[in-house]
Amino acid sequence: MNKFTKEMVDEYANKLLIGLTAEENQMVLDEFSVIDESINVINNIKDIDKVEPMTHCLDDFTYELREDEVIESVDIDDLLSNCDVHTDREVEIPKVVGEWNIWINLLKNYMKC
Repeated sequence: MNKFTKEMVDEYANKLLIGLTAEENQMVLDEFSVIDESINVINNIKDIDKVEPMTHCLDDFTYELREDEVIESVDIDDLLSNCDVHTDREVEIPKVVGEWNIWINLLKNYMKC
């Protein structure tokens, strides 16, 4: 695979609606470089393609399914009485999508870690 470039990072950042400074772009490139090196180490392990994928980190892991139990549910009218705004059985909740500045700041702070 080709190495990540500054232009690629800028393009992805623009698609995610996050603007990166030159310093942040370099930080992302450095992180991708570490990831790329780690993948290369794994790819160079002899006969790695013969190893079966794991489904769980413990070899002796077993799934135990419980029996279905029918239990009484809370009455819908009781639930709706706790809601400020509802129409029939639909509940109106505050809008959280679209507050891009909150998500951008969270992503930028995460990337600084």
